[in-house]
Amino acid sequence: GAEVVFSVDCTKLKEHFLPGEREFDRIYFNFPHCGRKAGVVKNRQLLAGFFHGCTEVLAQEGEIHVALCNGQGGTPADQPRREWHNSWQIVALAAGAGFILSDVHPFKAETVDGYKCTGYRSQDKSFCVEGALNHIFTRSTAPLCFTPVSCKAQLGSQNVSFQVPQVLVDKINRGFLEANSSHPVRTIKEKLSAGLSQAFPLQNISSCLPLLHQGHPHGVCHSNIFWITLSPGEAPNTEKISQGLTNTVLFSHFGQDTDKSVQEGCPIPEQFYLRPSLLPHAQAIIKRRAFSPGTLQVLSGPVFRKCRIAPHSMPVFHEMLVVLAVGRGTENSCIQMLVDNIQTTMSSLHQGIPGVKPSISLQEATSLGTELNDFAAFEGQLGEIQHFLCVGTDPEPSGSCVGVIRTAPDELKSRELVVVSASLNLDLLAMLLCGISDWRMLWTSDSRFLRQFPEGQLRLFKSFSLYPPSYVHDVSFWVPDGEEFDEVAFHTLARRVSAEMVVSIQLRDSFQQPGTGRRSLCYRVTFQSCDRALGCREAAEMQLHLREEMQQHLGVSLR
Repeated sequence: GAEVVFSVDCTKLKEHFLPGEREFDRIYFNFPHCGRKAGVVKNRQLLAGFFHGCTEVLAQEGEIHVALCNGQGGTPADQPRREWHNSWQIVALAAGAGFILSDVHPFKAETVDGYKCTGYRSQDKSFCVEGALNHIFTRSTAPLCFTPVSCKAQLGSQNVSFQVPQVLVDKINRGFLEANSSHPVRTIKEKLSAGLSQAFPLQNISSCLPLLHQGHPHGVCHSNIFWITLSPGEAPNTEKISQGLTNTVLFSHFGQDTDKSVQEGCPIPEQFYLRPSLLPHAQAIIKRRAFSPGTLQVLSGPVFRKCRIAPHSMPVFHEMLVVLAVGRGTENSCIQMLVDNIQTTMSSLHQGIPGVKPSISLQEATSLGTELNDFAAFEGQLGEIQHFLCVGTDPEPSGSCVGVIRTAPDELKSRELVVVSASLNLDLLAMLLCGISDWRMLWTSDSRFLRQFPEGQLRLFKSFSLYPPSYVHDVSFWVPDGEEFDEVAFHTLARRVSAEMVVSIQLRDSFQQPGTGRRSLCYRVTFQSCDRALGCREAAEMQLHLREEMQQHLGVSLR
């Protein structure tokens, strides 16, 4: 009862079907080949044309199945794997047409009734299908369109609006911690809160914490902050702000690196920035004594920090901060109770995730040395740390820092009480518990991510984009005389230009010109997406755009 159409050009599929017949759920292409002794280049061209042809006839949730002989695809699933330049590069070709590889499994001809492979060198002869693989492709989400976004926030007693930094446009106000969210970050936060409430009276005060702060955070490097310019006409009234000091956190104190003009009594320019931590909110609560000793105060919400590009370095993540005032001399036993409680909660969570066995360890602040990840290193800028909370999972039992614990004996100016606080990176915890290797996946707009966590269940994550292609480009430039090159600013610019498609930036060479003393740097930039299609042409365009923006915003001279 099937309709059979002959002489179909696989690169012009829509020409063979009426508009109403162009919504195929499956398109199969078993062992595509140009015929005779066609080389890899011609067969790549064939596949590229085929994938582009599929875009016009495949249903939105449809699949493309392409079977290739062992080694042809060029993915790690091939055993043995060919060198990239000698393969058909099927994943990169599909990405150029907007498709991602979502599954790959052995091609078993014997399971298809009546199937017979033929066509060896365009003859009626069979060819070897041992080790052949079936590659299953699906549509990628559309490229992100970064139109300017304004956000409203409370500053003192005033409501102001500001333009969101472009690199954060798709991450602001996502609502991952809201009551109707099934995101794993919220699940972990709720489970931790429930566990802690078994040991301590608990008060959740996360609502209405302002996104914007004013001034400069003490001790924090200027380049790690997302500075904000208020929308035109939004300059806040100083008098109204001072009246609202009791309800918000405004930084007006400066560290030892304060600008000389400020020290000499010159007026301080109004500076606003996105909150890099919830700790100042806790300090404001402590200062007002708006708490009961022995009651655990829980704050949670997204925080924003400029940082270098790495799989576990996040410009935005969800922080959970717990604060407790305890009797002086009991702080160590209180810390151990907190850690034991978190350990018990983590153990109960991992029972539903086969293959994941988290172990939590408490390490002295002096024991980690230079092994600090970006999260722990930044926390060190905010104030003295007594302990690091590390979570290890097989096969990395050594642990990654996901939290810090502080004691502030003088915060309350009390002889009887000591403040203990613990800051947890919920995003890092979600990655470790669910086996998510790239932080960007937590923020994907692809619905296939949240489908894996129905009703807040935690499971081992299975990527829907396998073996994403990567594209390597180098950029070299002269640094302005007498200036230090700001790597964090460079990485932040690369994040913005590429819409978080840059996965790695590595310094390849540093050269100082004899005589003039001019300094040249060469970096290797690797483009790769974790959740959507990225073709080589799109990556090349990003690289060109990055070069232009570097000249304009970093003041370098390209070589």
